Amino acid sequence: MDMKHIKVLFLSVVCLVAATLTASAAKYPNHPLPNRPDTLKILAIGNSFSDDGTQHLPALLEGAGIHNVIVARLYIGGCTLERHCQEYEAFKEKGLRSYIYYKSTDNEWVTVSKKASILDGIEDEDWDIITLQQASGYSGLYDSYIPYLEQLIGIVRAHCSNPDAAIVWHQTWAYATTSGHQHFKWYDKDQLKMYNAICDCVTRLKKDQDIRVVIPCGPAVQMGRGTAISGEKELTRDGFHLSYSVGRYLAACTWFEALIRPTLGKKVKGNPARLQGTDKEVSPETAALCQKLAAKAVKKAKNKK
Repeated sequence: MDMKHIKVLFLSVVCLVAATLTASAAKYPNHPLPNRPDTLKILAIGNSFSDDGTQHLPALLEGAGIHNVIVARLYIGGCTLERHCQEYEAFKEKGLRSYIYYKSTDNEWVTVSKKASILDGIEDEDWDIITLQQASGYSGLYDSYIPYLEQLIGIVRAHCSNPDAAIVWHQTWAYATTSGHQHFKWYDKDQLKMYNAICDCVTRLKKDQDIRVVIPCGPAVQMGRGTAISGEKELTRDGFHLSYSVGRYLAACTWFEALIRPTLGKKVKGNPARLQGTDKEVSPETAALCQKLAAKAVKKAKNKK
């Protein structure tokens, strides 16, 4: 064998070893979304941004005629990945309970407990999907994910009774250009800089932690900001939380398209739910655009390696 062939063979082996190491880099291997389960069970572990993302999801489920989905969320305002891990330790050591636990079993939110622990949520059901996210200001700073994201995944894996649960990432959005949030200065008060930083973190965590599915609320909101639905505060109510009507509706459409369509086979396009009869009702034109943007964001997220 001449030197040229030896060099080619050597490079092939190196590439194979590198690919193998990359594929096995995640300490906790992940699992795909379930396919047509009898009951789909989704738990969001997060903060006010997971509240924003899921608030109108039961309405969309009702609009689609779906009654076999349980959605729940564990909430602490501004909670970071680090604090979730600290809350776990505080519960084990002192029995402290700092979460609010909401749950929808028939397409309507109820408050299960205003003093819950992280394990009260994780151990409540044999969840099919558990979503995680970083606190908004830290979402574009990858150093803030380490080592806490891996630790939190380990907590989930240790206590979720379904060993095949899929860990999914909720990608949040950048602040409005005029936001007064104290953490906006970390991004030089530049919305696009913050958005790109969040996207970069998502790309990295997918590889590092074997995250196979992303709920791309950030990209959906960013696209919405270039349309007529954006409004004065760019789909937010205060420069960072989503507006109660259109902003939250767009996010819920994104959750639906990312999780409900691949598991239960129903897409968000054409969903008749528009929060009718409430002060948050959106117009037919706005609903259709939100559904379109959500589908586009999810499609792009799936195609992005």
